[in-house]
Amino acid sequence: MRNSALQERRNRQILADIVRAYIETGEPVSSRVISKGFEETLSTATIRNVMADLEEGGFLYQPHTSAGRVPTAAAYRFFAQEIASRATITAVDREWIQREMGGASSAAEITERAGHVLAEVSNGLGIIVSPPLSKTVLEHARMWLLPDGRVVVVLISPGGNTRDKILRPNRLFTQTELDATADFLNRHYSGWTLEAIRSDLLQKLATERERYEGMAQSALTLCDPAVLGDESALQVHVEGTAQMIGATEFVDQAQMRDLLAAIEEKHRLVTVLNACIETPEPVHVQIGVKEISEAGENLALISAAYTRNDLVQGSLGVLGPTRMHYERAMTAVAYVAQLFSDALSKT
Repeated sequence: MRNSALQERRNRQILADIVRAYIETGEPVSSRVISKGFEETLSTATIRNVMADLEEGGFLYQPHTSAGRVPTAAAYRFFAQEIASRATITAVDREWIQREMGGASSAAEITERAGHVLAEVSNGLGIIVSPPLSKTVLEHARMWLLPDGRVVVVLISPGGNTRDKILRPNRLFTQTELDATADFLNRHYSGWTLEAIRSDLLQKLATERERYEGMAQSALTLCDPAVLGDESALQVHVEGTAQMIGATEFVDQAQMRDLLAAIEEKHRLVTVLNACIETPEPVHVQIGVKEISEAGENLALISAAYTRNDLVQGSLGVLGPTRMHYERAMTAVAYVAQLFSDALSKT
């Protein structure tokens, strides 16, 4: 990321110092404040000239003629990409995160603790998006027939996570057929994702239809992600909503209501966080998140993918005011993603 205002190292350092100072105080930053902490001896007049160049380049703005400057979204983006991305996690944060997440014995407990840590480091939301149903790993399946012909399908994942659904199949099943189908899935597909199970069953039907037709068709009907349906409300764990309500960036009550509605709906959070899985960066930073709500222009999203046994499962991250401690938040997100992946692989 470069424009003429950022060609010189001195200008980049001054911009980084302005962003840091504004994050700390929330007050417009003056040339005098920057000159006191700058590594070179520069006059306030020189710094003012640099600040004017940065303002012309779209990195700063001046809320009042007599005030200092405030970073724009472009300044935060520069800071996150070129400064915070090189940061390393502090020993204090490393030990605290290990302590907070240590000892969790189930996937649900790991998720809750990770969400709490992420909310704390960002003064915003900590968000964990669990894998979509197609990526769910099957450890054990159970099925029961209801008196009216509907079927209860319960899918148990490693670590004890369960997902259940009541289906009305397009044909009637007996309990004996359901038991046989569950037994078939448990014997042949334990440790597989539903997506992989579906693909393998379709291949078996195409190549060995006579041998597999009855059982494979039943399994496809009762264990197909598409048939089991949308479960977006169950895919996301959110911590820290109360902190967002108190953020100074959201004094506009209409914007706050819109943001809270987006958090409650959750599917918008899922969409935005899952987009990070497609990006090449280990930690993805988005300044301005209008996909969530109009208030999103004052938000920053920092996210990372997590894995289970080296396979990408979902995403986690923080959503908070643009005036956040990026170095701490970015290193914490990366470290939590690492610990979360390790913990899930052991459950």
